[in-house]
Amino acid sequence: MIYKRGCNKKGINGTCNKCGERGACGVYWYKFMWQGRHVRESTKQRNDKVARQIESAHRTSLAKGEVGIREKQPSPTLAEFLKKDFLPYAKTKHAEKPNTLRYYADGAKGLSDSTIAKTPLDQISDQYAQQYAKQRAGLSASGINRGLRTLRRALNLAFQWGQVEKPVKIALAAGERQRDRVLLDEEESKYLNACPQPWRDCATIIFDEGFRPSEVFSLRWERVFFNDDGTGLIQIVTGKSRAARRMLPMTPRVYALLRTRYESSGEPSEGWIFPSTSKEGHFNGDTAKDQHKKALTDSRVNPFVPYTLRHTALTRLGDAAGGDIFALARIAGHSTIAVTQRYIHPQADAINRVFAIRGGHKNGHNQETKKDRTVRSLGRGTE
Repeated sequence: MIYKRGCNKKGINGTCNKCGERGACGVYWYKFMWQGRHVRESTKQRNDKVARQIESAHRTSLAKGEVGIREKQPSPTLAEFLKKDFLPYAKTKHAEKPNTLRYYADGAKGLSDSTIAKTPLDQISDQYAQQYAKQRAGLSASGINRGLRTLRRALNLAFQWGQVEKPVKIALAAGERQRDRVLLDEEESKYLNACPQPWRDCATIIFDEGFRPSEVFSLRWERVFFNDDGTGLIQIVTGKSRAARRMLPMTPRVYALLRTRYESSGEPSEGWIFPSTSKEGHFNGDTAKDQHKKALTDSRVNPFVPYTLRHTALTRLGDAAGGDIFALARIAGHSTIAVTQRYIHPQADAINRVFAIRGGHKNGHNQETKKDRTVRSLGRGTE
């Protein structure tokens, strides 16, 4: 039999959840029994007809006694795979995301310097991952997980590319600090007033729309749509996953600042909204950090990292959504609600309101008279 690895049908209309196409990624493998032994190999083909021909040729050669069971090719070590396959892939895949590339590069360096670096790729299990975590015990949980996430991503790619026969589950280190700071309205006002431009406009958009900072920095005019009634839409076309590609309505404050920038720039039909002389051609995280630091000093607001703006926005939007986690996930651009749950913080009044509604239903049932129940039963019998 032949079967495909590296592709799934979990997307919309049976498309692959990884590449978005129907059966476009992954390669075919074949397996069969020969003289009581399993024969399993990758055809390295995406065409099922060609894959069947390769399987048939192998069966024929075995039947003729021309070859024995083929020797399995030695698996590369973890360090070799990271250097020759993973890092070149990451540089191509994340060329426009320097922070993501830096994250994987740091993680790969930590793995390459560890004792598991010389372990063959097909022998690595979660036991080796925990061995790496133990060796890095002096780091924070976030520092340890940088390497573990890189290892998990590398092994997933190795499985997709046919380098290992089965996926490996890697458990992350516990105790990683999550961003849970939510700014008060007073802090937001002081902070924004102290922000220099263009960080002030960028921060305002993050506060209102819940975008990732990198999504705001790379906004282009051709992805912004103004309506005559004072409303508009912003489209995000790139991101970590398909869920990150989304379109959200502008708040009045965001509409006003973008409209002002649009008119002062000569109403361009294309180009960066926040252009700069950086190598990316637009305002970036390095400059934002400098302006953020200045704003904290001038506003005297308790220090926080820039990503706190997004956490604050999504927490507020979660309250406005009434706890609808699926709506909030669409707004945030999350591919799984497990991440979105961090932004749902039900307050005491919301919990009391739920139980009040539940209690109201109970009271209503208790107040129903025997006559009412009899009439209802008779009515149900005549329907």
